Amino acid sequence: MLNCLPMRPRLLVSAGPELFASFFSPAQEARLSCLCSWERDGARSSGVMFNRRLATVDALVTSWDSPYFGEDLLRTAPRLRIIAHCGGEVKSRFASRLFDKLTITNAADPMARATAELGAAFLIYCARDVDHYRNELRKASNRVYSDVHKNGTVDHIAGREVAMIGFGRVGRALVDLLRGFDLTWIVYDPFAPRTLSRQYPVVFRDLKPLLRRAQLLVLTAALTERTRGLLSRKALSLLPDGAVVINIARGGLLDLAALTQEVRKKRLRCALDVTDPIEPLPVNHPLRNLPGAVVTPHVAGGSRQVRRQMAETVMDDLENFFQGKPVVNRVTRQMLQRMT
Repeated sequence: MLNCLPMRPRLLVSAGPELFASFFSPAQEARLSCLCSWERDGARSSGVMFNRRLATVDALVTSWDSPYFGEDLLRTAPRLRIIAHCGGEVKSRFASRLFDKLTITNAADPMARATAELGAAFLIYCARDVDHYRNELRKASNRVYSDVHKNGTVDHIAGREVAMIGFGRVGRALVDLLRGFDLTWIVYDPFAPRTLSRQYPVVFRDLKPLLRRAQLLVLTAALTERTRGLLSRKALSLLPDGAVVINIARGGLLDLAALTQEVRKKRLRCALDVTDPIEPLPVNHPLRNLPGAVVTPHVAGGSRQVRRQMAETVMDDLENFFQGKPVVNRVTRQMLQRMT
């Protein structure tokens, strides 16, 4: 049974029709109608009609296609009290002052496990070098069978050491997903509490020693001014020959040109779900075809199931807010420094 609010606040949903439908099922749309008197606007910039709608709303739901909102939002939408974002990244979407004046929430939790799942898939795929064997079997030759028979295969993943940069939601979910493989994790994250090593099979290390021994390296860190370009050309050169770089976080964490060069030389391999800000990856980019490179089009946390869970998270926060209950997923200004 739907829990309808007695006095439904006015809500604007900033999303186009297709994007909205990918988040909100018909049943969830019914719940939204029970919670709020709402309308939708798919404008990707703040025009006259969009601002006219903002002027009368108490709440705003934003999406990946919403406009950027500056401090002038406080004048444009004088009744606005809460913004609920259908996504995780909010720092670049709203002026920092808005986090002090409004309640702003995100829906990052549903994406964490799904993103970790892709990281697990990449790890196993790359550790077993499946891409190499697929390429060999595309040739008009069965030589690979005799090679495997005589020399054996590459290492499997069970019992190995994996290096990770970043140990937030996604990193912890990844460790949990792969507990059955008896992995040893070495982690670089200057902000993560060291007490986490009591709950997770991780050992915290400084960056350079970690890179020098990282045969399998997973990036799960947030993109901040401190982490931007963290895997520079020099940092990549510290990785051992044959190492694999897996990025399920943000493309800006590494030097894509330097990584491409290393993969082209066959010194490193990579599996990338993100290449931002060079995204979409140009159709002629070498990584789309180079042996040793696996690239997916930013799919880690974008499934329809995850989007439905994000919609539920958003509506739970709206319901709690307008019933005077604590909002679970509020983002404060103090949190922004450690967030993408």
